[in-house]
Amino acid sequence: MLVVDDDPDILEALSEILEAEGFEIRRARNGKEALDRLEPDPPQLILLDLMMPVMDGWEFAQRMRQRPSVAGIPLIVLSADRNVGSKATDIGAVGHLAKPFELNDLLDMVRRSLGQAQASAGR
Repeated sequence: MLVVDDDPDILEALSEILEAEGFEIRRARNGKEALDRLEPDPPQLILLDLMMPVMDGWEFAQRMRQRPSVAGIPLIVLSADRNVGSKATDIGAVGHLAKPFELNDLLDMVRRSLGQAQASAGR
């Protein structure tokens, strides 16, 4: 799983929590770093902040979708933007959570999204 957030505290906390739950985590501080971490071993899921310097989540999603080898990776948007739902829909995210969010909500969404991705890959 790839966690993309420009806030170092959020990035570290999310990574530690997800690793404690047994997930293998890669980190990126912006969309450009995230693009560099997609290949050669694509993540199964991306947790994506929208508002970041260098390259925001919107541009990252557009560029990722242009690469056939990684275009189908599910995205979960995590954002403090009050329009997070519509923005997540616009970039084709499988889910979204507004910051601050409940940890159990995040873990449920991650597990559900990974389960759907694995079911789709098995078809």
